[in-house]
Amino acid sequence: MSWQAYVDTNLLGSNKISKAAILGQKGGVWAASAGYTLSPQEQSAILAAHTNPDATQANGIRLCNQKFFTLSVNARSVYGKKSAEGCLLVKTKQAILVAEYGPPNQHAEVAKVVEGLADYLISVGY
Repeated sequence: MSWQAYVDTNLLGSNKISKAAILGQKGGVWAASAGYTLSPQEQSAILAAHTNPDATQANGIRLCNQKFFTLSVNARSVYGKKSAEGCLLVKTKQAILVAEYGPPNQHAEVAKVVEGLADYLISVGY
């Protein structure tokens, strides 16, 4: 399956996620939903978010020039919130999954989809 298919089928196809991307941990966007363009600065911050949890907690997360407040951050996952919308960044062995969602979808529903895909990618070496 192509990286774009993971975005289109597994993430957007769940009808829980409105925008998504997969970034390589060594840089670069492997796939993204249509019109979802993360700036180079945003990509760098996403790549650093898991390794510097204090800064991520203090500064929040920017995705497509929208700021999300960090709800929690650990070595694997970063959860953010902005009004009724939210975001989730999940790290695998070689990639970072980025997902945004809005009403009526809730954090737990989205986490199940994104964390599930991350578990699968880790199980196959990515």
